[in-house]
Amino acid sequence: MTNTESVVANIKRAMTIAGSDSGGGAGLQADLKAFAANGVYGTSVVTTITSQNTLGVQDVLELPIDIIESQIDAILTDIGTDVVKTGMLYSSEVISAVATKLRDYDVGPIVVDPVMKAKGGAKLISDEAIDTLKNVLLPMATVITPNAPEAQDLTGIEVEDIDSAREAAIKLVELGAKSAVVKGGHFDVGPATDVLFDGEEFRLFTTRRIDTPNTHGTGCTFASATAAGLAKGKSIRESVSAAKGYVTGAIRNNFQMGSGHGPLNHFYEYWTSD
Repeated sequence: MTNTESVVANIKRAMTIAGSDSGGGAGLQADLKAFAANGVYGTSVVTTITSQNTLGVQDVLELPIDIIESQIDAILTDIGTDVVKTGMLYSSEVISAVATKLRDYDVGPIVVDPVMKAKGGAKLISDEAIDTLKNVLLPMATVITPNAPEAQDLTGIEVEDIDSAREAAIKLVELGAKSAVVKGGHFDVGPATDVLFDGEEFRLFTTRRIDTPNTHGTGCTFASATAAGLAKGKSIRESVSAAKGYVTGAIRNNFQMGSGHGPLNHFYEYWTSD
């Protein structure tokens, strides 16, 4: 085996099943950037097309179920994957179809990012699909990564501080997830603390809150960076810790793009200011 062949053979793979953000800051575009920046090869299954920029979501089109299924088949019968990350799954039908395919292929770790609202407030999941997410996909999750409002919608617990985040994380594991990270970026005061519960113990990941409007795609990026860690064989705790550090760096090195909520800098370790 040549050196080139050896390098290619050792590259881990991550598949995102998510919506497309035409502005490039969130959705599967953010997922692929985070995969690449964290050293894994990314593939994508498009579930929904959004007309979106830094000011918000203007339009949404869900793709036909058979096209979504066909994309999954195409990837998993050829390239394969070491981890799956799910993002925007708008309807009950899509969630059920994706869950069935993932069971059929008996994929490895699954990171579920329960995308519910865009930064500007647009709904990215139908009301009835929330129950399907809870009952069908959540129990398949190796890690589920809701922010505070998403955790509240899934558990009924008002998440406003670390103590209530702990309660919500416990509930999410009781609902079937192997582990849960309730993110603290939406807390009104204090540092940005994410709460991980793995069914046995808690781990807190805390960083200083960064004052910037350019945080579009934070949730997608965190979940994808976590998935990249799992793909490379890291533990859940190690993957979440690395993802927290990566996202914090990407926020700290943000840049203004457009006139609204700009994106993270996914490649801050590689880009220069020249």
